[in-house]
Amino acid sequence: MTKLSVNVNKFATIRNARGGNNPDLVKVVKDCEKFGAQGITIHPRPDQRHITTEDVYQLKEVVTTEYNIEGYPDERYLKLIEEVKPTQATLVPDPPEAITSNAGWDTLTHASFLQETIGRIKAAGVRVSIFVDPLAEQIEGAAKLRSDRIELYTEAYATGYLKDKEAAVKAYANTAKLAKDLGLGVNAGHDLDLINLGFLQEQIPFMDEVSIGHALVCDALYYGLENTIEMYRRELK
Repeated sequence: MTKLSVNVNKFATIRNARGGNNPDLVKVVKDCEKFGAQGITIHPRPDQRHITTEDVYQLKEVVTTEYNIEGYPDERYLKLIEEVKPTQATLVPDPPEAITSNAGWDTLTHASFLQETIGRIKAAGVRVSIFVDPLAEQIEGAAKLRSDRIELYTEAYATGYLKDKEAAVKAYANTAKLAKDLGLGVNAGHDLDLINLGFLQEQIPFMDEVSIGHALVCDALYYGLENTIEMYRRELK
């Protein structure tokens, strides 16, 4: 079964908007796992506008499923990975000012940098996933770099789903199969929600993990956190 990793950045954004500790991120993470989440994802950006450095270390002591830390692999990020040793490090090419992830890596242009980075992370005993667009050459590049997994950047799928879901998913299904054939695990994330997740799962049933934050938090405002996590899990069954 494809695992659901809940990205808790937005909970931290709400907390930081008022200061203090409401909502309590540690409690949120414990509850997410209690309600069925099979992983927790965070993205500790340099400006700490949602996840703080302190959060990274605190959550290490709390997460009992899979701990996934996303980020641009600068020295700050790599130090966190080496000290915290999460289950997975997901490398994204975001500049510091990015609001959210908006493109995958060019695994060919940045091959040397990524190869050195992946080697350093794997030496710490941490699984590596590279955020990529659904392009065959980028998947092949990730395999040559000896990444463990790729994470398909699914914004284009989510945008195209309401117009023509078969056309929107085609490149993702094809590149996911290629990744699997090359020995890579397959993750997916960005703009996935209760409307489009089930169809993606049908087309790529061998996905290892989906990471979902913004839509899940928005749905939780209406359905409640426990019910929302169960609804997302249901789409993956």
